[in-house]
Amino acid sequence: MSSADTEPRRRPVRVGALAAALTAALAFLCCTGGTGAFFLTELGGDAAEHQLTPASVECTGDFDVDVTGTMPRFSQYGERQLRNAAVIIKVGQEMKVPPRGWVIAVATAMQESRLLNLANRTVAESRNIPHEGVGADHDSLGLFQQRPSWGSIAQRMTPEYAARKFYEKLVEVSGWEKLPLTVAAQRVQISAFPDAYAKHEELAARIVDALAGGAARTALIAGEQVCDAAASGEIAASGWTAPIPGGVGSGFRTASRPAHNGVDIAAPKGTLIRVAATGRVLVSRCDPDRSGRHSCDVDGWPGKGGCGWFVDVLHAQDIVTRYCHMVSRPRVAVGDTVEAGQVIGEVGSSGNSSGPHLHFEVHTDGDRSSRSAIDPVPFMQSKGAPLKRAG
Repeated sequence: MSSADTEPRRRPVRVGALAAALTAALAFLCCTGGTGAFFLTELGGDAAEHQLTPASVECTGDFDVDVTGTMPRFSQYGERQLRNAAVIIKVGQEMKVPPRGWVIAVATAMQESRLLNLANRTVAESRNIPHEGVGADHDSLGLFQQRPSWGSIAQRMTPEYAARKFYEKLVEVSGWEKLPLTVAAQRVQISAFPDAYAKHEELAARIVDALAGGAARTALIAGEQVCDAAASGEIAASGWTAPIPGGVGSGFRTASRPAHNGVDIAAPKGTLIRVAATGRVLVSRCDPDRSGRHSCDVDGWPGKGGCGWFVDVLHAQDIVTRYCHMVSRPRVAVGDTVEAGQVIGEVGSSGNSSGPHLHFEVHTDGDRSSRSAIDPVPFMQSKGAPLKRAG
């Protein structure tokens, strides 16, 4: 990688183009031609490609869920769990809650019950009601582990009822559609583990996509659910957005540049750069050039070396995104929690660059080295936040 330290439902509109996904840097990344390049001087690694194949579904516009039909396959969950997820989504649809709410609800049930309708060993009556396991958390019951104030024992152990009560409370949360998933879920659940929901967001979005025709790839724009259009601060139901609304010029590990572990997105100097998803800032600094100089406050040139001013962010599921060649010091610091769509800097040409652009990378496994880099285009497409092709 870099030199850094070690939501009535309307038919969606198709507007997407391919999108970008995960990359990291080798010791030498030369971006010749096109929109520019960079040289990451401190963090090396081999160029072994680690491709992540997104388990995404085409965004069809038909989000109807068949709760009795054949369920898709996921290694993490069985048929009855996915059927419960389908019920949660179906209730959200009936209540006209946008798809972002479905993702939040499914992720919450994943954390609370592993998508199982649980009885409770301390609530004798619950064990006489059909259930899929027995829990022991206070007097909590069902998919969302709801306590007595949420309803009767029989009600809380009815998946449709439990889901409806969750959504009723969710939509009362001010600005819930824009909140990080873990914050929105916690406002409803008031859990002793408020940060636990975030780790389920990526898989919850894939489950919603598989059960509801790619619905997690939509963004709510001007009152319509629009497929593959999350950019300029609009957030897809998956929780992702494109960092800038520019066109991809130089691609990921092309034949002419096999060590290019990201994509270059052309944009005028000063264009706002937005973080692609909620996460925590790992790196925010000036990358030294090939001579070890920290000279990021001036435009760079091909061969200078360095990523310029850059930021690395760690997201759920150990995804890391990188943003290079900023015009000035980033607006965020190491350790900051950033929300999807938050501005973290502006496009520039610092470091090893031939002109203003954003070099954008995506990495897996929490690994910032080149070993974990993947192509951002299919990755971001799978999130409903495609990176547009130039021209």
